[in-house]
Amino acid sequence: MYNIKNSKELAKLINYTNLNNIITENEMREFLEKAMELNFNSVVVSPTYVKLAKETLKDTNIKVGSVIGFPLGFEDTNSKVDEAKELLEKGADEFEVVINLSYLKDEKYSLLEDEIRKIKEAIGDKILKVIIETKALEDYEKANAAKVAENGGADYVKTASGFVSPNHLFENVNDINIIQKHAPKIKIEVYGGINNYKYANEILTAGADIIGSNEGYEIVKRYKELRENTQVTPKPITLTKK
Repeated sequence: MYNIKNSKELAKLINYTNLNNIITENEMREFLEKAMELNFNSVVVSPTYVKLAKETLKDTNIKVGSVIGFPLGFEDTNSKVDEAKELLEKGADEFEVVINLSYLKDEKYSLLEDEIRKIKEAIGDKILKVIIETKALEDYEKANAAKVAENGGADYVKTASGFVSPNHLFENVNDINIIQKHAPKIKIEVYGGINNYKYANEILTAGADIIGSNEGYEIVKRYKELRENTQVTPKPITLTKK
């Protein structure tokens, strides 16, 4: 299993996510307070709340991520580039763009690569993730999507938007294996359905570089309770017979 030493290390392997489209500002503030409590790698929020997240987290090292073309990815390239530029102005550190699945199904790989490259150029040295929706794809399509993302200059492939997610560990492992084989230089984020430490550990053991989860706070808190806040007083023993 993946060797996680403590809850701080675990939190740094999680992108704590809240893309709820009916969340209130007060609820988002509560979410961000939880993120600060456990110091996650990043938060992922809607474009609406990027400025609030940056302001709230300004004294931490938690990155702020947001989404482009979410959740369907069928906007044209210029629209996605404009979204990226607007997020950059708001202060986003990480950008997650949903791939155009119609282009992928039609094998229009040059169009996909061009789109990813233009978004990457727009955001400079910031992190770009390409969401490929593995649950909606055949294995050869996953391989080509990963290659497109790598060739276009993306930093990560992300397996799902959360709307259509693999629902079994072995599906995720299969996806990780395909991405690693066909796009060996790109990093992998697995997202969707990860709601406990055991599952998170299995995904990391399978080769994911990081996980995204709406349940990040619960995962780390439970781990902390089990591993760091449980006091066991050993019974006295003797090493010789009486």
